[in-house]
Amino acid sequence: MSTRPDARTEILRRVRAAHPGDAVDVPRDYAADDGPAGADVVDLLVDRLEDYKATVRRCAPADLPATVAALLTDVPSLAVPPGVPAAWLSSYGGTVARDDADVLTVADLDAPGVAVLTGCAVAVAQTGTLILDAGPDQGRRLLTLVPDHHICVVHTEQIVERLPAALRRLADPTRPLTMISGPSATSDIELNRVEGVHGPRRLVVVIVD
Repeated sequence: MSTRPDARTEILRRVRAAHPGDAVDVPRDYAADDGPAGADVVDLLVDRLEDYKATVRRCAPADLPATVAALLTDVPSLAVPPGVPAAWLSSYGGTVARDDADVLTVADLDAPGVAVLTGCAVAVAQTGTLILDAGPDQGRRLLTLVPDHHICVVHTEQIVERLPAALRRLADPTRPLTMISGPSATSDIELNRVEGVHGPRRLVVVIVD
């Protein structure tokens, strides 16, 4: 058995030997932006999401059921996590399948015409990112990675400006996280954009304020 150090250990040893006593002070004083999002922060999120080719709708809390129903006029079947409030769906006339006890399969979610409706844990305005942490209104990662159409409800109090504040908002950072910045897309070396490669091609974000 070899007693030689691995490459990483040896590289770090040489770096420390070349710079003895040069301690690095890593700043941790991130701006405290944990408070309610101002109009400028909400507008920044909208701008980033639309730049990523997501569709954004804004509505008052009382108008959320009608807004959701209008977005689902061409959707015959809707999958939802177990914790999505029934009020969100009160104006929708299609079939609703709740993922209670993980009943929905990949085949169910990949069927033509199926969309998924979820909430989110927090949204980051600066990067246009929605973070889902498998909470009751977000469900399993499977729910938001398989269907071709994802509608995500975001309340303005869930919006922060930067990622450090978003991470502090997470109730349990050890939960499986899904970070969504626009519809799933990739580009080849010639910058030809292809959507729907690793997730939904259609992302609709409903901001409730």
